[in-house]
Amino acid sequence: LGNPALSFKEEQKRIYPQGALASHIVGYSGIDGKGLAGLEQGFDKLLSQSEDPLVTTIDVRIQHALRRETENAMKKFNGIAGAGMVMDVNTGEVLGAVSLPDFEPQAVSQKVSEKDKKKLFNNLTLGVFEPGSTFKIFTTAAAIELSGVSMGKTYDAREPIKAHGFKISDYHAQRRILTVPEVFMHSSNVGSVKMALDVGTDDFKGFLKDLGLFKKPDLEIPETGAPIVPSHWEEIDTMAVSFGHSIAVSPLQLVASASSIV
Repeated sequence: LGNPALSFKEEQKRIYPQGALASHIVGYSGIDGKGLAGLEQGFDKLLSQSEDPLVTTIDVRIQHALRRETENAMKKFNGIAGAGMVMDVNTGEVLGAVSLPDFEPQAVSQKVSEKDKKKLFNNLTLGVFEPGSTFKIFTTAAAIELSGVSMGKTYDAREPIKAHGFKISDYHAQRRILTVPEVFMHSSNVGSVKMALDVGTDDFKGFLKDLGLFKKPDLEIPETGAPIVPSHWEEIDTMAVSFGHSIAVSPLQLVASASSIV
């Protein structure tokens, strides 16, 4: 316009074209461009010093589908939060990673409300939960690997187990003798407990430890939670852990360990 009173200043600003799609993995930066969460923080030095793009293993197509299905599951079960993950079992590469509720990285303000804090919390990698029956993957694998049980070996699941003042029963009780595959297929707590006792407490603990379930996982984002395991592990703990109780791990650890079994 030729008006000497007008001047224009150019500056760089971080934008997030995919919005909330992978917000907990990508993270966000402050007004100064410094990474404050996710890959933004984990690779802050690289991102600030290098002009080369940072390429992740996240597949945007898989991420879209995973986010949609996780959201659908939350609606179906009236969940307050959800997490989902897709991993390549051959390489360990994370192809999709979702934590809900999520957030718009562009819109994170310096003052975070309590409501927004829940959105910023990464349920996939930072949250730890009792894994429940999903842990039977590891109990069954340990029995096959360490006890040498065959697929035809049977376990009596006709009656609940009473031990240490507790009663362990099956949610979908078959009330019959089950083979190893049937224990897994019908998600039998009774059968899983007997499998773990066949393995033995020390070997069972060692098996879970080798899978990385006793330590905080290594990941390129800072928001990773440490598992909670029994401090004084006794036989009753072995029994409870066999069907995913008395232990808490992150969904990330659960998926990574399951991938090892696959």
